[in-house]
Amino acid sequence: MPSSEPLVYLSGDLVPASQAGLKIYDAGIILGATVTDLIRTFRQQPYRLEDHVARFYRSCKYAQILPRISPEETVAISRRLIAHNGALLGGRAELALVYFITPGVFPVYAGSAGFAGQEAPTHCMHTFPLPFQLWRGYFTDGVHVVTPSIRHIPPQCTDPKMKCRSRMHWWLADRESHLVDPKAVSLLLDLNGNVTETSGANFLIVREGRVISPPPRNILPGVSLATVRELCGALGIPFVEQDLQAHDVINADEAFLATTPYCIAPVTRINGIPIGDGRPMGPVFRRLIEMWSSRVGVDIVAQVMGEA
Repeated sequence: MPSSEPLVYLSGDLVPASQAGLKIYDAGIILGATVTDLIRTFRQQPYRLEDHVARFYRSCKYAQILPRISPEETVAISRRLIAHNGALLGGRAELALVYFITPGVFPVYAGSAGFAGQEAPTHCMHTFPLPFQLWRGYFTDGVHVVTPSIRHIPPQCTDPKMKCRSRMHWWLADRESHLVDPKAVSLLLDLNGNVTETSGANFLIVREGRVISPPPRNILPGVSLATVRELCGALGIPFVEQDLQAHDVINADEAFLATTPYCIAPVTRINGIPIGDGRPMGPVFRRLIEMWSSRVGVDIVAQVMGEA
Protein backbone atom coordinates (compact mmCIF):
# COMPACT_ATOMS: atom_id res chain seq x y z
CA MET A 1 0.00 0.00 0.00
CA PRO A 2 1.65 3.26 -1.07
CA SER A 3 2.45 5.52 1.85
CA SER A 4 2.54 8.65 -0.31
CA GLU A 5 -1.20 8.61 -1.05
CA PRO A 6 -4.14 9.37 1.27
CA LEU A 7 -5.96 6.33 2.59
CA VAL A 8 -9.70 5.70 2.58
CA TYR A 9 -11.66 3.21 4.66
CA LEU A 10 -14.18 1.47 2.42
CA SER A 11 -16.36 -1.35 3.70
CA GLY A 12 -13.73 -3.15 5.72
CA ASP A 13 -10.53 -2.20 3.93
CA LEU A 14 -8.04 0.65 3.99
CA VAL A 15 -7.28 1.49 0.35
CA PRO A 16 -5.46 4.29 -1.49
CA ALA A 17 -7.84 7.13 -2.35
CA SER A 18 -7.25 6.58 -6.08
CA GLN A 19 -8.71 3.07 -5.76
CA ALA A 20 -11.81 3.99 -3.75
CA GLY A 21 -15.12 4.19 -5.61
CA LEU A 22 -18.83 3.40 -5.44
CA LYS A 23 -20.87 1.16 -7.70
CA ILE A 24 -23.43 2.93 -9.89
CA TYR A 25 -26.30 0.97 -8.31
CA ASP A 26 -25.39 1.93 -4.76
CA ALA A 27 -28.44 3.08 -2.78
CA GLY A 28 -26.63 6.27 -1.88
CA ILE A 29 -26.69 7.19 -5.57
CA ILE A 30 -30.01 5.84 -6.74
CA LEU A 31 -32.03 6.77 -3.65
CA GLY A 32 -29.90 9.37 -1.89
CA ALA A 33 -30.06 7.07 1.15
CA THR A 34 -26.89 8.15 2.91
CA VAL A 35 -26.16 8.82 6.57
CA THR A 36 -23.12 11.01 7.19
CA ASP A 37 -21.06 12.97 9.69
CA LEU A 38 -18.00 15.22 9.60
CA ILE A 39 -15.18 15.82 12.07
CA ARG A 40 -12.34 18.34 11.98
CA THR A 41 -8.89 18.47 13.48
CA PHE A 42 -7.09 21.12 15.49
CA ARG A 43 -3.33 20.78 15.18
CA GLN A 44 -4.12 17.52 13.38
CA GLN A 45 -5.90 16.06 16.40
CA PRO A 46 -9.60 15.19 16.02
CA TYR A 47 -11.97 17.49 17.89
CA ARG A 48 -14.81 15.84 19.84
CA LEU A 49 -14.31 12.64 17.89
CA GLU A 50 -16.35 10.45 20.22
CA ASP A 51 -19.29 12.90 20.09
CA HIS A 52 -19.36 12.77 16.29
CA VAL A 53 -19.06 8.98 16.27
CA ALA A 54 -21.93 8.68 18.76
CA ARG A 55 -24.15 10.93 16.62
CA PHE A 56 -23.23 8.96 13.50
CA TYR A 57 -24.29 5.69 15.13
CA ARG A 58 -27.55 7.25 16.38
CA SER A 59 -28.28 8.40 12.84
CA CYS A 60 -27.48 4.93 11.50
CA LYS A 61 -29.83 3.28 13.99
CA TYR A 62 -32.65 5.66 13.06
CA ALA A 63 -32.08 5.03 9.33
CA GLN A 64 -31.76 1.26 9.92
CA ILE A 65 -28.38 1.18 8.16
CA LEU A 66 -26.10 -0.45 10.69
CA PRO A 67 -22.30 -0.40 10.41
CA ARG A 68 -20.55 -3.76 10.59
CA ILE A 69 -17.92 -2.31 12.94
CA SER A 70 -18.27 -0.95 16.46
CA PRO A 71 -17.99 2.70 17.51
CA GLU A 72 -14.66 1.86 19.15
CA GLU A 73 -13.34 0.44 15.88
CA THR A 74 -14.56 3.56 14.08
CA VAL A 75 -12.62 5.74 16.51
CA ALA A 76 -9.46 3.67 16.00
CA ILE A 77 -9.73 3.78 12.18
CA SER A 78 -10.44 7.52 12.33
CA ARG A 79 -7.26 8.17 14.27
CA ARG A 80 -5.24 6.04 11.87
CA LEU A 81 -6.60 7.88 8.82
CA ILE A 82 -5.96 11.29 10.39
CA ALA A 83 -2.41 10.37 11.37
CA HIS A 84 -1.52 8.97 7.94
CA ASN A 85 -3.30 11.49 5.74
CA GLY A 86 -2.34 14.45 7.91
CA ALA A 87 1.33 13.56 7.71
CA LEU A 88 1.13 13.85 3.92
CA LEU A 89 -0.08 17.46 4.16
CA GLY A 90 2.47 18.94 6.53
CA GLY A 91 2.13 20.16 10.08
CA ARG A 92 -0.03 23.28 9.58
CA ALA A 93 -2.81 21.74 7.50
CA GLU A 94 -6.05 20.67 9.14
CA LEU A 95 -8.26 17.81 8.02
CA ALA A 96 -11.95 17.15 7.68
CA LEU A 97 -12.82 13.50 8.25
CA VAL A 98 -16.06 12.40 6.59
CA TYR A 99 -18.15 9.35 7.46
CA PHE A 100 -20.89 8.05 5.23
CA ILE A 101 -22.85 4.84 4.99
CA THR A 102 -25.51 3.61 2.56
CA PRO A 103 -27.69 0.47 2.50
CA GLY A 104 -25.33 -0.91 -0.15
CA VAL A 105 -25.85 -2.03 -3.73
CA PHE A 106 -29.31 -2.80 -5.10
CA PRO A 107 -28.89 -5.63 -7.65
CA VAL A 108 -32.28 -4.74 -9.15
CA TYR A 109 -33.53 -1.17 -9.22
CA ALA A 110 -36.89 -0.07 -10.55
CA GLY A 111 -37.38 3.24 -8.79
CA SER A 112 -38.51 1.76 -5.50
CA ALA A 113 -36.79 1.49 -2.15
CA GLY A 114 -38.65 -1.79 -1.70
CA PHE A 115 -36.14 -3.69 -3.84
CA ALA A 116 -33.35 -3.53 -1.29
CA GLY A 117 -31.08 -6.54 -1.50
CA GLN A 118 -29.17 -8.36 1.19
CA GLU A 119 -25.84 -6.74 0.40
CA ALA A 120 -23.65 -5.32 3.15
CA PRO A 121 -23.81 -1.55 3.69
CA THR A 122 -21.34 0.66 1.87
CA HIS A 123 -19.35 2.27 4.67
CA CYS A 124 -16.70 4.89 3.96
CA MET A 125 -14.36 7.19 5.89
CA HIS A 126 -12.21 9.68 4.01
CA THR A 127 -10.43 12.98 4.58
CA PHE A 128 -9.76 16.24 2.79
CA PRO A 129 -7.81 19.39 3.76
CA LEU A 130 -10.04 22.05 5.28
CA PRO A 131 -10.35 24.85 2.65
CA PHE A 132 -10.24 27.82 5.01
CA GLN A 133 -10.03 30.31 2.14
CA LEU A 134 -13.68 29.57 1.31
CA TRP A 135 -14.83 31.11 4.59
CA ARG A 136 -12.60 34.17 4.92
CA GLY A 137 -15.34 36.48 3.70
CA TYR A 138 -17.54 35.27 6.55
CA PHE A 139 -15.15 36.88 9.02
CA THR A 140 -14.35 40.06 7.07
CA ASP A 141 -17.88 40.87 5.86
CA GLY A 142 -20.16 38.49 7.69
CA VAL A 143 -22.60 35.93 6.33
CA HIS A 144 -25.70 37.02 4.42
CA VAL A 145 -28.54 34.57 5.09
CA VAL A 146 -31.57 34.44 2.82
CA THR A 147 -34.88 32.71 3.58
CA PRO A 148 -36.08 31.15 0.30
CA SER A 149 -39.57 29.83 -0.42
CA ILE A 150 -38.33 26.24 0.04
CA ARG A 151 -39.28 25.03 3.49
CA HIS A 152 -37.41 22.78 5.91
CA ILE A 153 -38.52 19.14 5.79
CA PRO A 154 -40.95 18.66 8.70
CA PRO A 155 -39.76 16.40 11.52
CA GLN A 156 -42.90 14.33 10.93
CA CYS A 157 -41.29 13.25 7.62
CA THR A 158 -37.60 12.94 8.49
CA ASP A 159 -36.25 13.66 11.94
CA PRO A 160 -33.55 16.35 11.61
CA LYS A 161 -31.56 14.69 14.39
CA MET A 162 -30.39 12.25 11.70
CA LYS A 163 -27.51 13.74 9.70
CA CYS A 164 -28.01 12.61 6.11
CA ARG A 165 -27.35 13.52 2.48
CA SER A 166 -30.90 13.52 1.13
CA ARG A 167 -30.53 17.18 0.23
CA MET A 168 -32.42 18.05 -2.94
CA HIS A 169 -34.44 20.64 -1.00
CA TRP A 170 -31.19 22.35 0.01
CA TRP A 171 -30.01 22.37 -3.60
CA LEU A 172 -33.25 24.05 -4.69
CA ALA A 173 -33.11 26.48 -1.77
CA ASP A 174 -29.59 27.60 -2.71
CA ARG A 175 -30.55 28.08 -6.35
CA GLU A 176 -33.28 30.47 -5.20
CA SER A 177 -31.17 32.25 -2.56
CA HIS A 178 -28.33 32.80 -5.02
CA LEU A 179 -30.66 34.76 -7.27
CA VAL A 180 -30.70 37.31 -4.43
CA ASP A 181 -27.00 37.08 -3.62
CA PRO A 182 -24.57 34.57 -5.18
CA LYS A 183 -22.76 34.35 -1.85
CA ALA A 184 -25.87 34.00 0.32
CA VAL A 185 -26.40 31.09 2.69
CA SER A 186 -29.91 29.63 2.71
CA LEU A 187 -31.67 29.77 6.08
CA LEU A 188 -34.81 27.65 5.91
CA LEU A 189 -38.05 28.34 7.73
CA ASP A 190 -40.40 25.58 8.80
CA LEU A 191 -43.99 25.30 7.63
CA ASN A 192 -45.05 27.70 10.40
CA GLY A 193 -42.49 30.36 9.51
CA ASN A 194 -40.04 29.52 12.31
CA VAL A 195 -36.30 29.72 11.71
CA THR A 196 -34.54 26.33 11.55
CA GLU A 197 -30.94 26.01 10.24
CA THR A 198 -28.73 26.30 7.18
CA SER A 199 -27.57 23.35 5.10
CA GLY A 200 -24.30 23.04 6.99
CA ALA A 201 -24.68 24.96 10.23
CA ASN A 202 -26.89 25.70 13.19
CA PHE A 203 -28.17 29.28 13.43
CA LEU A 204 -28.23 31.41 16.58
CA ILE A 205 -28.98 35.00 17.52
CA VAL A 206 -27.96 37.24 20.41
CA ARG A 207 -30.58 39.46 22.00
CA GLU A 208 -30.35 41.39 25.26
CA GLY A 209 -27.28 39.45 26.32
CA ARG A 210 -28.76 36.00 25.66
CA VAL A 211 -27.76 33.49 22.99
CA ILE A 212 -30.92 32.02 21.47
CA SER A 213 -31.21 28.83 19.41
CA PRO A 214 -34.24 27.39 17.61
CA PRO A 215 -35.70 24.45 19.58
CA PRO A 216 -34.24 20.97 18.98
CA ARG A 217 -37.33 19.50 17.30
CA ASN A 218 -36.49 21.30 14.03
CA ILE A 219 -32.70 21.17 13.83
CA LEU A 220 -29.69 18.88 13.85
CA PRO A 221 -28.17 18.60 17.35
CA GLY A 222 -24.86 20.07 16.23
CA VAL A 223 -21.67 19.20 18.07
CA SER A 224 -20.58 22.81 17.56
CA LEU A 225 -23.95 23.96 18.90
CA ALA A 226 -23.25 21.89 22.02
CA THR A 227 -19.86 23.61 22.28
CA VAL A 228 -21.53 27.03 22.07
CA ARG A 229 -23.88 26.02 24.88
CA GLU A 230 -20.92 24.92 27.01
CA LEU A 231 -18.98 28.11 26.29
CA CYS A 232 -22.01 30.21 27.21
CA GLY A 233 -22.18 28.38 30.53
CA ALA A 234 -18.51 29.02 31.21
CA LEU A 235 -18.86 32.70 30.30
CA GLY A 236 -22.08 33.26 32.25
CA ILE A 237 -24.08 33.99 29.09
CA PRO A 238 -27.68 32.72 29.21
CA PHE A 239 -28.41 30.11 26.51
CA VAL A 240 -32.08 29.81 25.49
CA GLU A 241 -34.00 27.56 23.09
CA GLN A 242 -37.17 29.07 21.63
CA ASP A 243 -39.01 29.58 18.37
CA LEU A 244 -37.61 32.41 16.26
CA GLN A 245 -39.06 34.15 13.23
CA ALA A 246 -37.38 36.38 10.65
CA HIS A 247 -38.66 39.38 12.64
CA ASP A 248 -36.58 38.22 15.62
CA VAL A 249 -33.47 37.83 13.49
CA ILE A 250 -33.86 41.26 11.91
CA ASN A 251 -34.11 42.80 15.37
CA ALA A 252 -31.32 40.77 16.98
CA ASP A 253 -28.14 42.35 18.33
CA GLU A 254 -25.95 39.68 16.71
CA ALA A 255 -26.34 36.42 14.83
CA PHE A 256 -23.96 33.64 13.94
CA LEU A 257 -23.59 30.15 12.49
CA ALA A 258 -22.15 27.19 14.38
CA THR A 259 -20.59 24.32 12.44
CA THR A 260 -17.65 21.93 12.52
CA PRO A 261 -15.34 23.34 9.78
CA TYR A 262 -15.01 26.96 11.01
CA CYS A 263 -16.68 26.63 14.45
CA ILE A 264 -18.70 29.86 14.42
CA ALA A 265 -19.04 32.67 11.89
CA PRO A 266 -20.87 36.00 12.21
CA VAL A 267 -24.10 36.65 10.32
CA THR A 268 -24.53 40.32 9.42
CA ARG A 269 -27.58 40.36 7.12
CA ILE A 270 -30.84 38.55 6.55
CA ASN A 271 -32.66 39.07 3.26
CA GLY A 272 -30.51 42.14 2.65
CA ILE A 273 -31.35 43.77 6.01
CA PRO A 274 -28.47 44.45 8.44
CA ILE A 275 -28.49 42.62 11.78
CA GLY A 276 -27.42 44.83 14.70
CA ASP A 277 -24.92 47.38 13.43
CA GLY A 278 -24.22 45.25 10.36
CA ARG A 279 -20.58 44.68 11.31
CA PRO A 280 -19.09 41.21 11.81
CA MET A 281 -17.89 39.80 15.12
CA GLY A 282 -19.91 41.54 17.78
CA PRO A 283 -18.99 41.43 21.48
CA VAL A 284 -20.70 38.13 22.33
CA PHE A 285 -19.29 36.46 19.24
CA ARG A 286 -15.79 37.63 20.16
CA ARG A 287 -16.06 36.25 23.68
CA LEU A 288 -17.19 32.88 22.36
CA ILE A 289 -14.55 32.55 19.62
CA GLU A 290 -11.77 33.67 21.96
CA MET A 291 -12.66 31.05 24.58
CA TRP A 292 -13.09 28.37 21.87
CA SER A 293 -9.65 29.28 20.48
CA SER A 294 -8.15 29.07 23.95
CA ARG A 295 -9.63 25.61 24.51
CA VAL A 296 -8.24 24.12 21.28
CA GLY A 297 -4.93 25.99 21.33
CA VAL A 298 -5.52 27.60 17.95
CA ASP A 299 -6.53 31.15 17.02
CA ILE A 300 -9.56 30.07 14.98
CA VAL A 301 -10.13 33.40 13.22
CA ALA A 302 -6.44 33.76 12.38
CA GLN A 303 -6.40 30.21 11.02
CA VAL A 304 -9.35 30.87 8.72
CA MET A 305 -7.75 34.12 7.60
CA GLY A 306 -4.47 32.34 6.79
CA GLU A 307 -2.58 34.18 9.53
CA ALA A 308 -1.85 31.21 11.78
